[in-house]
Amino acid sequence: MAVRGVVAAGHPVTAEAGAALLRAGGNAVDAALAALLASCMAEPLLTGLGAGGCMLVAPPGAPPRLLDFMVAAPGIGADPQLRAPLADVDVDFGDALQRFHVGASSCGVPGVPAGVAEAARRYARLPLERLAAPAVACAREGVRVNRQQAYVWELLEGIVRSTPEAAARYLVDGERIPREGDVLRDDELADGLELLGAEGAAPFYGGRVGRALAAWLGERGGTLTTADLDAYAVVAREPLRVGYRGRSVLLNPPPSAGGILIAYSLALLERGGEPPTPAQVAAAIEAAQAERTPAFVAGLAEPGFVEAFTASRLGSTTHVSVLDADGWACAVTTTNGEGSGVVVPGTGLHVNNMMGEADLSPLGWFTHPAGRRLPTMMAPTVVLDAAGAPELVLGSAGSNRIRSAVLQVIVNALDAGMDAQAAVDAPRLHVEDGVLYVEPGVDAAALDGGDRTLAPFRERNLFFGGCQAVERRAGRLAGGGDPRRGGAVVAV
Repeated sequence: MAVRGVVAAGHPVTAEAGAALLRAGGNAVDAALAALLASCMAEPLLTGLGAGGCMLVAPPGAPPRLLDFMVAAPGIGADPQLRAPLADVDVDFGDALQRFHVGASSCGVPGVPAGVAEAARRYARLPLERLAAPAVACAREGVRVNRQQAYVWELLEGIVRSTPEAAARYLVDGERIPREGDVLRDDELADGLELLGAEGAAPFYGGRVGRALAAWLGERGGTLTTADLDAYAVVAREPLRVGYRGRSVLLNPPPSAGGILIAYSLALLERGGEPPTPAQVAAAIEAAQAERTPAFVAGLAEPGFVEAFTASRLGSTTHVSVLDADGWACAVTTTNGEGSGVVVPGTGLHVNNMMGEADLSPLGWFTHPAGRRLPTMMAPTVVLDAAGAPELVLGSAGSNRIRSAVLQVIVNALDAGMDAQAAVDAPRLHVEDGVLYVEPGVDAAALDGGDRTLAPFRERNLFFGGCQAVERRAGRLAGGGDPRRGGAVVAV
């Protein structure tokens, strides 16, 4: 049983880095930041110093806040006529094929260094250098590749081989992708993490790392400029709040898309029976997807959008979740997309490909104005009980499947009464563009109908997200790590 707190993350090394900070007297935010930084080494490609993210913090006795450090669209002062075309890479999940887009023009303005530094300034008990130390040690001493990460390397081999720099950094002996059991080290990443710990975010924006990043991308047809980096800032927002089963669910607000679509789905399920049937869950996911119209995407950045949307209808990768014994709750999701294949030598940066994510550009490529946050599906979430105390903290990786993963884990925990691990383990479904994707254990026959095309998976798959959850139940702290992503829980 946890005494100091509990950490759930996408890799045992990531979770243990967070737990080490709890043991050292840190709070949930200290633990989440240490885990986030360790994930840059333990869970490479999908996160890193070139990524973006969102952190939801619920401090005891103070208002909750969402720190938005999502990737921003680049292009301030750049000539779009010089933009290089996106490069296509197909990723085969075995039972589903998805096309991703990489290269220099896919790179948006990173937010992780700024987000880590700002969260530490606002909430951390321990110095940033101490928070970065476990991650630096991981990068220098090495992390053994587990089965789930070996699968990620296999999926994204095309991206790893897309540039000489990425191949040199990631291929073993310059020839093959990492396999289960290989020990990977990354001294350039360790140097970057040490720099962040010692000097904060400044070198990554106005300093030498930022200048190197802008120059490298500019030479290869990217549109990220030093002006983009100078203009970037973390934004603190009031979380979106929706009622469900007598609780308050805190979600990522606009301009994020994921939180408001989860809120809409929960509101639809609240009207029905308890617990909702899989068919009702599928219908709620499908209804939310239908709302993601061009007008919805365009309106996310407008003042008053939440009020107008909810009044007319209701009446964001890797994730870390932490709860501590003092009542702090922290949920943080970061994403590099799949990585752009663009590695900037001497910086530790593998830059995101968020401008090449079709899920984030439903209005077409390069339609976001420079400086605008991309409409991520990332949805770090905190559920407060009737007394206002954190009861469940969760979030997920998984691109457009984030919202369906988070929704189903909430339903499993609050409606079906499952503990955190069981709620995360339970089979999932996802509905998108007329296709019903289901894992084994979901009664597909009861869901099939209408114009949906059924796409059954033969086993659990990280296609359905990597949801990490922690909970306080009857005064005890526990967690659930998603086996789809090699998730782990460490109680302290």
